[in-house]
Amino acid sequence: MTARNKQTGNPEHRIERRIDALREEINAHNYRYHVLDDPVLPDVEYDKLLIELIELEKSHPSLVTPDSPTQRVGAKPVGGFVEVQHDLPMLSLGNAFSDEAVEDFDKRVRERIKSAGPICYAAEPKLDGTAISIIFENGKLTRAATRGDGLTGEDVTHNVRTISSIPLKLRGRGYPRYLEVRGEIFMPRAGFNALNDKARKAGEKTFVNPRNAAAGSLRQLDPRLTAERPLDMFAYSVGQVRDGQLPACHTKALARLRDWGLKVCPESEVAEGPEGCLQYFQQLAQRRDDLPYDIDGVVYKVDDFELQAQLGFVSRAPRWAIAHKFPAQEQLTTVVAIEWQVGRTGTVTPVARLKPVFVGGVTVSNATLHNFDELQRKDVRVGDTVIVRRAGDVIPEVVRVLTEKRKGRPRKIKLPEDCPICGSEVIKPEDDAAARCTGGLFCSAQRKESLKHFASRRALDIEGLGSKLIEQLVDCQLVKVPADFYALSEEMLLGLDRMGPKSAENLVAALQKSKQATFDRFLYALGIREVGEATALNLANYFRSLEKLAAASEEELQAVPDVGPVVATHIAAFFRQKHNQEVIEDLIKHGVHWPMPQAPIKPNHELAGLTVVLTGSLTKFTRDEAKARITALGGKVAGSVSNKTDLVVYGENAGSKLQKARDLSVKIMDEKQFISALPEP
Repeated sequence: MTARNKQTGNPEHRIERRIDALREEINAHNYRYHVLDDPVLPDVEYDKLLIELIELEKSHPSLVTPDSPTQRVGAKPVGGFVEVQHDLPMLSLGNAFSDEAVEDFDKRVRERIKSAGPICYAAEPKLDGTAISIIFENGKLTRAATRGDGLTGEDVTHNVRTISSIPLKLRGRGYPRYLEVRGEIFMPRAGFNALNDKARKAGEKTFVNPRNAAAGSLRQLDPRLTAERPLDMFAYSVGQVRDGQLPACHTKALARLRDWGLKVCPESEVAEGPEGCLQYFQQLAQRRDDLPYDIDGVVYKVDDFELQAQLGFVSRAPRWAIAHKFPAQEQLTTVVAIEWQVGRTGTVTPVARLKPVFVGGVTVSNATLHNFDELQRKDVRVGDTVIVRRAGDVIPEVVRVLTEKRKGRPRKIKLPEDCPICGSEVIKPEDDAAARCTGGLFCSAQRKESLKHFASRRALDIEGLGSKLIEQLVDCQLVKVPADFYALSEEMLLGLDRMGPKSAENLVAALQKSKQATFDRFLYALGIREVGEATALNLANYFRSLEKLAAASEEELQAVPDVGPVVATHIAAFFRQKHNQEVIEDLIKHGVHWPMPQAPIKPNHELAGLTVVLTGSLTKFTRDEAKARITALGGKVAGSVSNKTDLVVYGENAGSKLQKARDLSVKIMDEKQFISALPEP
């Protein structure tokens, strides 16, 4: 561009200056977001800058440069990977698996450099990803290559350019004309989980672990696919450097890389001597499972570059560095058997019994298979060779089956028809991943939770019968099924902890009082899966007798408001179980009863189908009573006011909900108007 054009304010020059300014601003925000983890601009404002740059470059293609922030995605797929010869070999590290091995490493270092004093080491997490070499020439990213065999790798520049945390152009000044940065490309745990969740929903194959996911993503022939993967990178060293200098030690060199726009691991520290290294190792091991990315150990490097040069290399590993590995979190073993466990809510879960193997610091002989769908998806069979994984305190899980090692034709595992604990029917609705035991009132695996639910305030409301006391009663074998509550005497209760004569007397009285129930509360207390208070009320109003409800088919049950195929399946299965029938009969024998529900209200009442919110203090009803009346009339009660709210009923001291209803022009009704709208009992 001529000086005259600049002086006269040529429009092309103004656009070029705006493009340069946008690139500089966007790169600055990328640095704050990815490297400093300190963004100062909302995403929507950042997007505006990027969109403006995209539009300007689209209308002025001659001004597009390879290092522009817009050029991360969009390159055409490559036909294959080109081999790259590394300027300096990308060496592997020797491994240490014990404190003694780390102490021996330090001893060898000091002996070789003839040092009597402690050595300073750069200590940093050993990331569980894939190694990468990135070359910047005159500050611009020109090539990226995988480690390969250490001497020759593959050119993956087209994919590395899509990773947001890797700058296409270095920041600031002072960087060498030719700079090779080495680091680890990895996939954060959150991104890995989201990627696998998306794959499961699409019926696609999932990745075994973040390391495999990162490596596979980096080797995509189409960079647009890589761009969709949540990859990240930490720089951990430098390779070849020409026409420029770096600080004299490793930690300061990493700080310089950070200044130039590259991410470095924030967990890196300087440790003095083997004591400092081992202390760092222990601290990081304790925090390992809280880190947002996977690590499999710690790397110690002599911090001083001059000392590194003196120490040199042996074979294909440096004498000045070593990897201190954590106990392996994945191991191979064999499935000895597959058994079924029943959880406290009746969920029937497959568990793999394994040939014992040492993994994650402990001996593992059992691993969860999560649910029947997961068991089928992984196709785990007895005798299979499997990869088992244990991370920290997480329950060990079978990650993958090595089907290529499968011998013969082992049978596929089928879902049990009956509960392995109580013999009740096991059901699994089509749209539910979990299978469940239907003997909720009888099954010992579910006993404590079902009894707590039965006695809860919204069920039979047995005052004084709290969770701790119920656990005591079960542990002392005084109560097994709900009817046993009504056989308790004051004498039996006095033997329990913190149970005096008055407390025992009050509890027996409360038990007697709870025998007078309502049909809907009784149904809710039974703990039938998917049957909440509103559904219980609808069932009570529709069938009006326990006999009719128990005899109803799934088709008849679906005629009840809010009862769909899944809920109908659970209800029908519950009443089919002989054990459940016996428990209900025992309750009735012990005197639990309820009045006949009022005749069902015709669904043409003005509240039918409305979503109603209650607010303020009602004088004629409790909140539960008002809710029950609304539900009986075919309405639904919600907890907050929104655009979906049809009506707000308010009492005394109504607050923000009433005001919000007015702001949204939602119909409002005071308690007097509400009472007038109700039919006569």
